[in-house]
Amino acid sequence: MKEIDAAHWQARLDTIARETGVVGAVLGLLHLAEDGEDELVRVATGVLNANTGRATTVDSLFQIGSISKTWTATVIMQLVDEGKISLDQPVKDILPDFRLSTDDLTNGMTIRNLLNHTSGIDGDVFVDTGRGDDNLAKYLTELETAVQIFPVGATWSYCNSGFSILGRIIEAQTGQVWDTAMRERLYAPLGLTHTCTLPEEALLFDTAVGHVVGLPEPKVAPVWMLQRSAGPAGLINASIADLLTFARLHLKDGVAADGTRVVSAEMAAAMRDFSVDVPEKYLLGDSWGLGFIRFNWGGAFLYGHDGNTIGQAAFLRIYPEAGLAVGLLTNDGSAHQLYQTLFGEIFDELCGVTINEMLELPDEPPALDITPWAGRYERASVLIEIIDEAEGPLFRATQKGELAALEENPVQEYRMTPVREGLYGIYMKDMGINAPVWFYQLPTGERYVHFGARATRKVA
Repeated sequence: MKEIDAAHWQARLDTIARETGVVGAVLGLLHLAEDGEDELVRVATGVLNANTGRATTVDSLFQIGSISKTWTATVIMQLVDEGKISLDQPVKDILPDFRLSTDDLTNGMTIRNLLNHTSGIDGDVFVDTGRGDDNLAKYLTELETAVQIFPVGATWSYCNSGFSILGRIIEAQTGQVWDTAMRERLYAPLGLTHTCTLPEEALLFDTAVGHVVGLPEPKVAPVWMLQRSAGPAGLINASIADLLTFARLHLKDGVAADGTRVVSAEMAAAMRDFSVDVPEKYLLGDSWGLGFIRFNWGGAFLYGHDGNTIGQAAFLRIYPEAGLAVGLLTNDGSAHQLYQTLFGEIFDELCGVTINEMLELPDEPPALDITPWAGRYERASVLIEIIDEAEGPLFRATQKGELAALEENPVQEYRMTPVREGLYGIYMKDMGINAPVWFYQLPTGERYVHFGARATRKVA
């Protein structure tokens, strides 16, 4: 691997962030040395808050969003190591009062199903159950009426709700609230000094706020953080150095920098090894492990995770063959173009690895019949309508529930472009990407649209 030129990547971060309208960002590159000290490069650009003009620094805290899921999964794997739980153990055996909308869902869901997003539970049940230490216990009672999206293990759909359940399992097995268990079981052994979960902790640091509109006229997000019950799914705040220290743990198969074994090599490997395929392979990765997303970039294997929350976006990619981890923290929800361009350059120049391109829409789209897929698709947080019109098929998404109040435009419409049988694309201007819309059918006949990494069932 080539040497990391800090000045070069500072210049590239500055330039690309400005060109893509990102308000503030921190980039970190960690290379494990075969002998001697590891190489860590950190560079920052922009401001933490457009209202105050506070400059971003390499020690600033950002919300890492759903990258938090890999941290929660790591602590779950510790509990497996300790024999307290097992991967194929039904959740009902661990949480006796656990109830969901169907017996199939209640009795059939295992730890593995939660870790690899195949549980079938509606993944976006966002309910504020308060700031109390009983927030996760209360959240689980809210799930008793959550709709079953598909039979357990029948397909894959990104699931925030499942990680709140995992957080409650951590609480039940440790006797600690999730926040405390994470500090004692993960942050402390790793020596993390710039990581926290609660707002009152984040106030002690230079901490970013989200922006729902980027440069040149940025707009600060209406709220700073999601409700506490979403913690295990996405509420960790961290500096880039702490994020990469976590990545180092996994590059070293579960061993911290000081030699402390935090999780077994077997469980660390299970987190990144193949567990389940993903229906469409454009938006995120090719497949999933037990916590990590798996990426095939031109034959090179990488793993990592993305994090998107209110006006913030984070990215982590780990390339084990080169001993390289790259992280990007931003306070702009539309930072995907920055990620795609910057990471494409980094992995190409340092390792000769080519990042996967996003979905491209054909100049001459094929003639596909949308009729079998036209109709209504629904789950807790969204209603999707596929409408067959003379101008071409229309995709309409209406946000529902508590998160809808945070959206300036809860109803979004896009014209769909046919790509190939079952696959359409829509151009999302705010993110600057062509998003895939994938239609498929289970062997039992149920029809689904897979959009935004979620499976939504056809209801009418």
